[in-house]
Amino acid sequence: MAEEETQQRTVTIDGTEYKIDEMSENARQQLINLRVADQEIARLNRQLAITRTARQAYARALQGELGKSQ
Repeated sequence: MAEEETQQRTVTIDGTEYKIDEMSENARQQLINLRVADQEIARLNRQLAITRTARQAYARALQGELGKSQ
């Protein structure tokens, strides 16, 4: 039997460890929802970093163009 199968999955929330297999179906669904929301936040943070980098490049390009016209 694989080690994963013998270990019970747990999650720690606010410093308290819970056994996932002992949670109600609704609690497990909320945990899934929470994980999906965390993944979406991480994705949006990556997208925001990309967008901020692009904005900086556009600002530098604009400064370069404005400097040419003087």
